[in-house]
Amino acid sequence: VQLVESGGGLVQAGGSLKLSCAASGSTFSINVMDWYRQAPGKQRELVAAITNDAGNTNYADSVKGRFTISRDNAKKAMYLQMNSLKPEDTAVYYCHARTHMWAHYWGQGTQVTVSS
Repeated sequence: VQLVESGGGLVQAGGSLKLSCAASGSTFSINVMDWYRQAPGKQRELVAAITNDAGNTNYADSVKGRFTISRDNAKKAMYLQMNSLKPEDTAVYYCHARTHMWAHYWGQGTQVTVSS
C-alpha cells in the first residue's frame, strides 16, 4: 500500500483547507484509514479516523466540529476538510492506513501552516 497526501499549504486563521490522501497498491486490504499530525517538538497525534465502510468516524477533541474526515473507496481516496483553522493546527499531516492483518502504512506528510 502506498499513500500520497496533498492539499497542505499556508492559510490564515479562520480559513479552510482540504487534504487528500491517494492510496494505491493492495488497497483492498485496508481496514481503517486516518489522519495524524505532528507539530514541531510534539508527538504525532491522531486527528481523525474512518472505517472501511465509512460507517464510523472518530475525532480528536481539539478538532471536533471543525474537521470532517471522509473516504471514497471507488477513488481509493481519503479526505480531511479542515474549517475554522487555528494557529495550533499548524503541523505536518500524515495519512495512515491499517490493513485487516494489522499492517501499517504512512504517507510522506503534507505541511499545514496557519498564520494568526
